[in-house]
Amino acid sequence: QVQLVESGGGLVQPGGSLRLSCAASGSIRSIYVMGWYPQAPGKQRELGATITGGGSTNYADSVKGRFTISRDNAKNTVYLQMISLKPEDTAVYYCNADGVLTIATLIPKAYWGQGTQVTVSS
Repeated sequence: QVQLVESGGGLVQPGGSLRLSCAASGSIRSIYVMGWYPQAPGKQRELGATITGGGSTNYADSVKGRFTISRDNAKNTVYLQMISLKPEDTAVYYCNADGVLTIATLIPKAYWGQGTQVTVSS
């Protein structure tokens, strides 16, 4: 069984910074892509940023230039450095791992974390 555990959320003032972390645990052999998906109140979950094992990244237009995603493949951990935060960044940020292969399966699967709250407010 694969588990994703997020940390690093909290309350921050506009213009502030936060760093989110998400660690995947279990009998993991490889993870193709990891990412962050914010879900604002009353809205659908949407793409924030993703990164492949090879380091290719993809960002939503709304976060380009402010958010940086990175990954430690040895630790199966993904990070999201957020700067110049805006009130509209307020959301629950969910970690996703897709294309996950474990020692127990040859079929890649996707997993979600429980989410971490980010609130940007003065």
